[in-house]
Amino acid sequence: MPVFSYKGVGPAGKDVSGIQDADTAKSLRTMLRREGIFLTEFKEAKAGKAAEDEEAGKGLSREVELFGTGISKRQVAMFTRQLAVLLRSGIPLAEGLATLTEQSGLGKRRTADKLQRVLADLRRQVNEGTALADALANHPRVFHDLFINMVRSGEAAGNLEEVLDRLADFMERELELSSKVVGTLLYPVIMIVVSIGILAILMTVVVPKITQIFADMERALPWNTQLLITISHYTGTYWYLFLGGGALSVSLFLIWKRSPGGRPKWDKIKIVVPLFGVVMRYLAVSRFSRTLGTMLQAGVPLLRSLDISKHVLNNLELVKVIDQAQVGIREGESIASQLKKSPHFEPMVIHMVAVGERTGQLPEMLRNVAETYEKQVESRLSKITTILEPVMILVLGGTVGFVIFSIIVPILQMNEVVQ
Repeated sequence: MPVFSYKGVGPAGKDVSGIQDADTAKSLRTMLRREGIFLTEFKEAKAGKAAEDEEAGKGLSREVELFGTGISKRQVAMFTRQLAVLLRSGIPLAEGLATLTEQSGLGKRRTADKLQRVLADLRRQVNEGTALADALANHPRVFHDLFINMVRSGEAAGNLEEVLDRLADFMERELELSSKVVGTLLYPVIMIVVSIGILAILMTVVVPKITQIFADMERALPWNTQLLITISHYTGTYWYLFLGGGALSVSLFLIWKRSPGGRPKWDKIKIVVPLFGVVMRYLAVSRFSRTLGTMLQAGVPLLRSLDISKHVLNNLELVKVIDQAQVGIREGESIASQLKKSPHFEPMVIHMVAVGERTGQLPEMLRNVAETYEKQVESRLSKITTILEPVMILVLGGTVGFVIFSIIVPILQMNEVVQ
């Protein structure tokens, strides 16, 4: 059944818009009239050829491709949880998608419209007989491989609602962990930005006005005052060079980091650098363990699960370890024996994986590994923040103290001469 996006005037005289499936444009107009909506504009949302896209304004699939990233992970997690609840209540899949499509239009305008279009397309494909996993695969920027493969496994096993619940748990836990990491590091980042701003104002606005007095004096100034005047002069005169040099350095670093030669080196540095290296490694291992455990519990084959789960590591150094492990597993080796060859997986992880393989409880053990490492990440982030806060205060206080001392000493010397 075709899906139409429409605009019209509601019973209260307010502009309304939405998405509705109907056999024909005439049927659409009749259905909306029954709801008290006067239709002013509509178009059929189709995925397909460019000619159809041109005729309809923008085809659904193309719009999703361009704007799919506008749909947040939290929205996808909420949709997954709600669909699981509807299916568990005995509501058919197509009807559940229709309910969620209608509900999605009640949120914020832009993101709700994008999500509504995606859900409307899913409903259309399911109504046409397409499996849900295949329908999801047509929106790769919204639903990743892990999501699609788990849904495919759930459809094959007949426990789709359970798989959707696991997916929702997984995504909610990921969002919670990301929120904690960002929240913990937010304060130090704000402190650094504020400190740089304060120092920039001091050096370019305040200090030059005060030190101008010293420049007119024919007296020898302390070395620290001379250094302050020199720094202030170059900072105020050539600020654009400093700003441009900083921007250029960041740009060159980003280009190098994304290059084929620079990416592996940077990924290796990230997990060995003091303080943050351990956190980055623990975070990657916890995400990998939780992803792999979730997929195995949903019935996805081991090698396929490993192939998908390694991408959440977001580190080529660790991905290389999983690639090598896959080769050994294909030859009949255990996962634990392969992970043991890498120094990036600690003995505790290897032991728990080995126990899980022996007892047939690998998904549960991987979930335990993920929870353990997530607690380690939170603990270490807390320690890092505890260390960074006094260090930043000391650095900022020391810098401001140096500026004040360098200004006050010559002023006191001037007072002594006057007396």
